[in-house]
Amino acid sequence: MSLISPDIPLKKLNAMGNGNMVAHLGIEFTEVHPDGLSARMPVDHRTQQPMGLLHGGASVVLAETIGSVASHLCVDTEQYYCVGLDINANHIRAVTNGYVLGTAKALHVGRRTHVWEIRIVNEKQQLVCISRLTMAVVEK
Repeated sequence: MSLISPDIPLKKLNAMGNGNMVAHLGIEFTEVHPDGLSARMPVDHRTQQPMGLLHGGASVVLAETIGSVASHLCVDTEQYYCVGLDINANHIRAVTNGYVLGTAKALHVGRRTHVWEIRIVNEKQQLVCISRLTMAVVEK
């Protein structure tokens, strides 16, 4: 059973980022999966720390963005909204340029909480960051 409809247009998902941090960092959704979502982010002046490396906080923003939107796609948005409850991240490998790609996979989708694993890789598919995000599902 699919958690997320594959018919959701990427254009609609990408429009959600207009005018907020998602657009500022250049995050772009790239693929909808039955059990998750993928997005990419450039490694450039917006996402690098002073030493020229991908900022760990930018990786966390990417992870929370993907997992939050994935949760949003799993609920009836007329009745519920999803908010971040907890996130952790382990930064594994440095990146200095190009793009990183994050993919969220559902570990648990319940009535009140969702848990996502977000793997962020570089353009060589090497692990850059592994993150776990817990979302609270709140009744409107």
